[in-house]
Amino acid sequence: MAVAKTPIHFGNFNVTSQVFHITTYSFALVNLKPILPGHVLVSPRRVTARFSDLSPAEVADLFMTVQKVGRTIERFYKASSLNIAIQDGADAGQSVPHVHTHVIPRKRADLDHKGGSDAIYSMIDGEEGDIGNHLKERSSGRPQFPSVENESRKPRTEAEMAKEARVLANEMESL
Repeated sequence: MAVAKTPIHFGNFNVTSQVFHITTYSFALVNLKPILPGHVLVSPRRVTARFSDLSPAEVADLFMTVQKVGRTIERFYKASSLNIAIQDGADAGQSVPHVHTHVIPRKRADLDHKGGSDAIYSMIDGEEGDIGNHLKERSSGRPQFPSVENESRKPRTEAEMAKEARVLANEMESL
């Protein structure tokens, strides 16, 4: 059963089945192609492209939601740290024109094979983190020129994401 009672949109995309937590102004959703296991997004319910366009109430709710979701994700995925990032605008790498915060659970040495902890930033900014392209691929049903190094990260099915959303929704309720 979906957490949301009405459709939830991330930009132009209906992500209702991916949503695992909703507040007055924000929602949290599982990622179609997570960079690391447990990589989720927190976004305002109102579709707006830039962080500076959010009201003070939306900003407060967004960050309180990021904090709560972060605690849950860190515990559930047995992480020791989190990366929390916002790409604010196209020139900052934002691929969906809807404010969103990446919450990525981290463990010691989890990216040593890619050059170390800071590799996460190029992953978010590059092909691997291009959420907009991944969502377009899902909508069209065909890949949009995947890069060679991205081949190991296959898009998850709607059922896989809905299942993870249900599990995380239960975890959020246990706080």
